[in-house]
Amino acid sequence: MSGPGVGFEYPPQEVSWTKRDALLFANSIGATSEELHFLYELDPNFSVFPTYPIILTFKGTTNDVVDFYAAQKAVAIPGVPVFDSTRVVDGQRLLQNFKPLPPTSAGKKFEIRTKVLGVYDKGRPGTVVETQTDLVEASSGDVYTRVISSSFYVAQGNWGGPKGPATVNFPAPKDRKPDVVFEHQTTAETSLLYRLNGDYNPLHAHPEPGKKMGFGGIIIHGLYSWNWAAHGLLQHLGASNPANLKEYQARFASPVRPGDKLVTSAWRTGKKEDGWEEVRFEVKVAGGKVCLSNGRALMKCDDAPKGKL
Repeated sequence: MSGPGVGFEYPPQEVSWTKRDALLFANSIGATSEELHFLYELDPNFSVFPTYPIILTFKGTTNDVVDFYAAQKAVAIPGVPVFDSTRVVDGQRLLQNFKPLPPTSAGKKFEIRTKVLGVYDKGRPGTVVETQTDLVEASSGDVYTRVISSSFYVAQGNWGGPKGPATVNFPAPKDRKPDVVFEHQTTAETSLLYRLNGDYNPLHAHPEPGKKMGFGGIIIHGLYSWNWAAHGLLQHLGASNPANLKEYQARFASPVRPGDKLVTSAWRTGKKEDGWEEVRFEVKVAGGKVCLSNGRALMKCDDAPKGKL
């Protein structure tokens, strides 16, 4: 597909992680003491949680805090307006796993390689920038994960760009009860812990950016809810085995505020794709709106009894 900015490749970004990074990430998204292979570096099956690569574009190689706004403005996409990174939110993320990450990047050079798939003018609401990001081992060219992302630049549309294609939807079944339901009570500290993984957007730490964007104050990272739900699916349907999650996606439908309770409902569809079962899910704020929609995972599910866990 052609269009403004399409095919533009960002400069490769070197990334790295340690076992400590993997431990922090697992802790921050809800891994439990029954999952020591995510939480204890000496466990014989110690593993990086399979959605961890989503954080590497923010973290890079540093173990210190990152100036989020400066990083977002570092490279401009040619042929489109320069968008204000202080008014950007996540639209949707799809992660595909090809190879498991080693417990640490030490001894190898890994790069994030990102290209633009489309820049879509949605009129008054804003602009969507869709990208493909591959985590690549530089020496071999092996791709470990691929992430398809859409970022929504709030109220930054009407510049004459293409509207973009219709999105593919994976609605949650409405004709039967979910096979599993799990929940989590967030706190005022939830996003303050999660941001230490490398996603230092001030929107999730200080009330001022959220007030300017119309959210009324701090909101929790959409990617916190996204990763938390991925952990819950793997825990309840995949025996907490990182090899059992092949593909995972969700759309960010509405904000989550500190103190909200998250409730995930998931349905095993029975549909198979190359031996991987499709699971659909949605995440709601208890008593409120859906915050993650269009949820779909390809998994190897265990045979635990169906029902609320």
